[in-house]
Amino acid sequence: MFQLIAENTEKIFSYQHQEEQTFINVQSADNTIWFTQPQIAALFGESPAHIASLINNIYEESELDIHTTIRTSDEGATFYAIDVVISTSYLVKSPRSLQFRSWINKIIKDSLSNGGTSTEHQRLATNTGSVNTDEATGLLKVLSDYAYALDILDKYDHQQLTIQGTTSDTLFQISYTVAMNAIHGLKDKFGGSTLFGNEKDDSFRSSLAVIYQTFDGRELYPSIEEKAAHLLYFVVKNHSFSDGNKRIAAFLFVWFIDKNNLLYRIDGSKRIADNALVALTLMIAESKADEKEMMIKVVVNLINNLN
Repeated sequence: MFQLIAENTEKIFSYQHQEEQTFINVQSADNTIWFTQPQIAALFGESPAHIASLINNIYEESELDIHTTIRTSDEGATFYAIDVVISTSYLVKSPRSLQFRSWINKIIKDSLSNGGTSTEHQRLATNTGSVNTDEATGLLKVLSDYAYALDILDKYDHQQLTIQGTTSDTLFQISYTVAMNAIHGLKDKFGGSTLFGNEKDDSFRSSLAVIYQTFDGRELYPSIEEKAAHLLYFVVKNHSFSDGNKRIAAFLFVWFIDKNNLLYRIDGSKRIADNALVALTLMIAESKADEKEMMIKVVVNLINNLN
């Protein structure tokens, strides 16, 4: 059990970190809570020297205002605001940092659902000047609802996206014959044009073969999500058909995911919305060749089990 015990306040926030028990007494002032470097290090299981280096990078890149996020006690101890801790969590590539962000989001959600105002809620309301409490609540609800998407964008900006939360149990393997039959069935929806789905060369067959490529007896793309992402990418970028490349790519992408029982969540909602499908397809179409790996990681993170 991890607990933050903020002095001068009745609130105690906690979350479970495996079997470890950790308690950190933090300062409460100016409508936020403050940590020392050793406390941040204990929070993420890192060395104080490493945390100090990460914090220096944050300020060097002007991500945060050093004047409002650092305070010094009368005894000369340096404290960092919760904003610094959150920013540091994105630079610490570990399950503990991800869990910490999830914990912060839960605090916000719990506060909103209970109709109360958390420390961060109060701080946001204070720092937004003319923004009233209802507006601050609305802002926090948006931040909470889209925390995963914003996390992906932050990792994208810092080139820190990874493949995670994927599924290895393949139920359906897409073959050239099955895929072409599906494409021919799709043709009628778009007017039955002779150009739609008409192959220009053998690149489509090659695209399907590549997603099942192996090296030293192991698949290069072992998860369903990685295969689906590469399928979308290759069909869009290879322009294998005289017409309909993007529509065919998007259709095969969601069809492949559906055949592997990953398109819909347990509650029946789509794992990837219509507008997200359009955005991903166009993003890949406009991307540069050297951005391929990052495009794949974006797609995987939007269809994996964490989303």
